[in-house]
Amino acid sequence: MRIGLVIGSLACFAASGVAAQSASGISRAVYVERVATTPGGERVRTIEPAENLRPGDKVVLMVEWHGWRSGDPVTVSSAIPRALAFQRSSSDVLEVSIDGGRTWGRLGRMRITDRDGSRLASPEDVTHLRWRFNDGSAASSAARVTYSAIVR
Repeated sequence: MRIGLVIGSLACFAASGVAAQSASGISRAVYVERVATTPGGERVRTIEPAENLRPGDKVVLMVEWHGWRSGDPVTVSSAIPRALAFQRSSSDVLEVSIDGGRTWGRLGRMRITDRDGSRLASPEDVTHLRWRFNDGSAASSAARVTYSAIVR
């Protein structure tokens, strides 16, 4: 049952939850990282389309967009499915939200106040991601960002 919910959450990611300003086309993909040991004892990492997931699996989520005018600022945002715990992004221009997208900042600078007091937010606290390319650094007809997460 839980695996069905995870796959359903990831299907929702693939269907929506990502917005890009000035983009005419967005595609999304979800992959799972598998680690296998060869007969010679070597560990080999591969990624494959996410079809069967288990708690603890590492997934890679890819967002590609195309069709905006070169040089225009672009903002891409994505909600993290509840079944996933964010780990890291492929881009340094990442901003995160830990409150459902209401406020944004850099991980390592945001604080959470809970019943135990105040602490720095951890990657697992992230609810939304946002990438803003204002300086033309993503200025081409297409671009891609990826992020990794762990299945809860």
